[in-house]
Amino acid sequence: MNVVKLLVNLFQFNRTNWKAVSLCFLAAAVFWLFSAFNKNYATEVRFPLQVVYNESRFIPVKNLPTELRLNVSGNGWDLFRKSLGISLPELTLNIERPLELKKIPGAALPPVLASQLGGLVINYVVNDTLSLQFDERDTHTFKIEPDLTDVWFREGFGRISAVSVLPDSARLEGPRAILHRMADVVKVKMPKLNLDENYKGEVPIVLPDSLQVAVDPPVVTVMFEVGALETIALQLPVEMMNRPALVKNFSIDSARISFRVARANRTRIEAELKQLIVRIDLKDKPWGTYKMLPTISRLPDGVELAAIDSLDVKF
Repeated sequence: MNVVKLLVNLFQFNRTNWKAVSLCFLAAAVFWLFSAFNKNYATEVRFPLQVVYNESRFIPVKNLPTELRLNVSGNGWDLFRKSLGISLPELTLNIERPLELKKIPGAALPPVLASQLGGLVINYVVNDTLSLQFDERDTHTFKIEPDLTDVWFREGFGRISAVSVLPDSARLEGPRAILHRMADVVKVKMPKLNLDENYKGEVPIVLPDSLQVAVDPPVVTVMFEVGALETIALQLPVEMMNRPALVKNFSIDSARISFRVARANRTRIEAELKQLIVRIDLKDKPWGTYKMLPTISRLPDGVELAAIDSLDVKF
């Protein structure tokens, strides 16, 4: 009877009793937790990974792996801390011959990494394979040209000078194979503009991120003069190219061509334009009548071709 009364009294709602019971349970839980964490367990942990190679000679063509998943065994406390990222070592993978090594099987990694894990033991590597792709590091100088596709001018205005780019070349550093596949000229995309005055601005040299190429300098300065234009029409001499041997004369000796030129420089530019030669190429043309569009040699800077008449050529 006394035992029953004792138990009833124990579980009666009494603040003093429940405090004692709670402390007992807490002490038991802490004791159990410490005891459990002092045992050895196995779990999967993500370790940061650094791939080490000769960076002065080689460059990765694609992103290198930055972490490695390992199933490891060790003390419960140690595993708990590392699963939270506390005292987690960065694993180092040294690549001696980057050009020869494309893939590393996961099974080949434990002997290389075992000494870097302290008291942990590698059971197996969760990552099946590490893929690597390197190329020789190379540098090449490329000419820079602006792409004026999106540059427009207000009515009656236009570009009246050559386009200057400073500097006019850039040094690119990256994978050798990629640099050797590129054209010798790198285009820089101009912003959308609608101009009626001289332009000078900095334009970034933008290349696709996938190329893994560093550019020096990253920006260039592009400048040119803008001014009022007017249209002039000139009658220029025509030169027949590759004419048939039996044809001596043609009825056509000139072509009418219209140009847009800077109003301020009209006199000088008109004198230059009169020195140009218009050509018609008759190569591989059999006898007959043809409507042909003449071609013209390179125009002076700041001159636009406004219109050119086709010619009826008969022989």
